[in-house]
Amino acid sequence: MNTERKAHKRALKVAFFSAQPYDKEFFQAANQQFGHNISFFEARLSVKTASLAFGYEAVCAFVHDFLDEPVLMKISDTGTRLVALRCSGYNNVDLDAAERLGMTVIRVPAYSPHAVAEHAVGLMLALNRHIHRAYNRVREMNFSIDGLMGFDVRGKTVGVVGTGAIGRCFCDIMRGFGCKLIAHDPQPNPLLAAQGVSYVSMEKIFTDSDVISLHCPWTPSTHHLIDAEALVKMKPGVMIINTSRGALLDTPAVIDGLKQKRIGALGIDVYEEEAGLFYEDHSNEIIQDEMLSRLLTFPNVIVTGHQAFFTREAMRNIAETTLSGITEFAEKGACQNAIVPKK
Repeated sequence: MNTERKAHKRALKVAFFSAQPYDKEFFQAANQQFGHNISFFEARLSVKTASLAFGYEAVCAFVHDFLDEPVLMKISDTGTRLVALRCSGYNNVDLDAAERLGMTVIRVPAYSPHAVAEHAVGLMLALNRHIHRAYNRVREMNFSIDGLMGFDVRGKTVGVVGTGAIGRCFCDIMRGFGCKLIAHDPQPNPLLAAQGVSYVSMEKIFTDSDVISLHCPWTPSTHHLIDAEALVKMKPGVMIINTSRGALLDTPAVIDGLKQKRIGALGIDVYEEEAGLFYEDHSNEIIQDEMLSRLLTFPNVIVTGHQAFFTREAMRNIAETTLSGITEFAEKGACQNAIVPKK
C-alpha cells in the first residue's frame, strides 16, 4: 500500500539553505517517505548565494534567509517555483513579489506550540529564582543565596499577548501555577475565556500584569509593541518574556527600562537584529552589536538564541510538514499551507 502511494509522488529538487547538522538529521529521516532530492547548503539564502539554487524547483528557507524581490527574481529566473519555509513566520518574504513571479510560498503553520510555551515558562522561572546566577555561583563554590530572592508565582497576574496555539499552551501551563490570567487578542478564544482567562485591552495588560509574555506575530501593528510609552504604564519591576519575534520590543527603550529598574527581569529568545548572529558560533569574535552586548551585561536578563522551538517533537513535525507540503505542490501545483498576500 505504501509502495503504491510513493510511486505516485513526484520528487522535486530542493535547495536547502541555512542547513545545520540537526536539520540534515531530521529532514533526511523524514525524507525517507517522500523521496525528494535535497541538497543541503550551510549558506544563508541571499542575492550572493542565490546562484546555488540554479536548476532547483524548490528552495527550503528559514527565518534568517533573505527572500526579498531581488532574491526571488534571481531564483525564479533559474527555475525555482516553490519557496518552502520551515518555520511559521514569513516576514522575511516579499509575498507580493512572489505572486508577481508566479511563485508559491508555503510554511509550517504549527509544529509544537508546547515547545515554545514551555521555553517561555522556563525563562520566567529561571529569571524569577535567579537560577542562571545560582548555577554560576555554585560552580565557583559560592553558596551564598544573597540577592537570589524571587517571588511566589501563584496568585500573580500574568498578561498573555496573543492566544493562538502557543499562547493557549502557555495559558494552560500558567493556570496550573495558580495565576490570574489576562489576555489580549483581536480574536478571543472562547474556550480560554470559559476557563477563566479574562480578555482585556493592551492598556490593562500593561497596567495590571506582574509578568507579560508575548505570543503574537510581528506585524506593522505590533512593531515595537513594548516601547517607552508602554513601559511607563507598567508595574515597576514587571517581568517581560518574548519568545515570538524580536521586533515586538523596542530594544533601546527596554534597555532604558532595565537601567531605571522599571523592568525587573527580561527573558528573550528572539532579538530584532538577530540575523547574522543567532544560529552561528561567534565565541571567538567581538560582537559589534552594541544593543545586544548591553543586554547581556544585565544580571536580570536571559537571552537564548531562538531555540524555543527546538525539541525533537518539533523538529520531526517541521520536517514532515515541510516535505509533505513540497509533495503536495509537486502533485497538485498548490498546497494548503500556501501563504496568500493580503490585499
